[in-house]
Amino acid sequence: MQPFDIDLVYLWVDGDDPKWLEKKRQFTGKVTDCSEGNNKGRYVNNGELKYSLRSVEKYVPWIRRIYIVTDDQCPAWLQRDHPRIRIVDHTEILPEEALPCFNSSVIEYFIYKIPGLSEHFLLANDDMFFNKTLSPDYFFDKEGIPFVRLKRKFLGRWHYPLKRFLLGRQGQYISKVLDGASFVEKKFGIYYSGIPHHNVDAYVKSDYRYAVEHVFEEQVKRSLSSRTRMYGDQHRSAFSYYALAVGRGHMKYVGNKESNRLSLYRDNLENRLDKYHPDLFCLNDNQRARDKDREKVKPFLEGVFPGKSSFEK
Repeated sequence: MQPFDIDLVYLWVDGDDPKWLEKKRQFTGKVTDCSEGNNKGRYVNNGELKYSLRSVEKYVPWIRRIYIVTDDQCPAWLQRDHPRIRIVDHTEILPEEALPCFNSSVIEYFIYKIPGLSEHFLLANDDMFFNKTLSPDYFFDKEGIPFVRLKRKFLGRWHYPLKRFLLGRQGQYISKVLDGASFVEKKFGIYYSGIPHHNVDAYVKSDYRYAVEHVFEEQVKRSLSSRTRMYGDQHRSAFSYYALAVGRGHMKYVGNKESNRLSLYRDNLENRLDKYHPDLFCLNDNQRARDKDREKVKPFLEGVFPGKSSFEK
């Protein structure tokens, strides 16, 4: 039996909700597929959360409580009075000056403020899935220190001086990861060149809070006015680099058999999943994906997770 509770936090949005879309339009303008930070793939609801929760019940039933962080929304199919589910509105955790917020990086800064959240928690997007039976020690050691999973796509120090040149090639995500890695090197003298595995991550709440409120305080404050994703926003991968630097995390390099990222616009989803049979996988929807690519999500996930969970009506 695990010596501590572990909760799971999801970020979720129904980007097809007319009320939410109108609110977003008033603050950020029209969503366009050519925008990296404000494109349809960032917000469209492909129904993944239902299947991710099925994966939770099937493979990690020891999760104590599940928090779904959202903006005045709730999935129509969700059994909202389920004892292990709680909907958390942005207004409960975000500072007033950041509201309304359509930027997942900013929302993630404040998840440690979720009322009742356990000291040890996992953080996921709604398009991330457990694909095998996993025990708590997959995410934390016996002392409660999290494992930080990185991909072996190395970002050497030489990248940073060339960042302006690389922006057009690497995009916002890698740019923000570089910022965090470079800041941690400057402050703690250690450079972590592996990139985040872009899947379910493990955290300790008190360490997360300290990173947000002290270590990266200035970067967090600068990002509060970013309604959508922007270059310069602090990415939470920096919190994991910080944890590694101060001995509050264990680094693990992972490959496609451990953590796999399936691309909607590029991959044959069934073939890739069968090929690697990973522990964890996610479905990557972005500005390159189109509606015809998204049409394959539901039949694919229904095939992988066909059984209805107790979290559904």
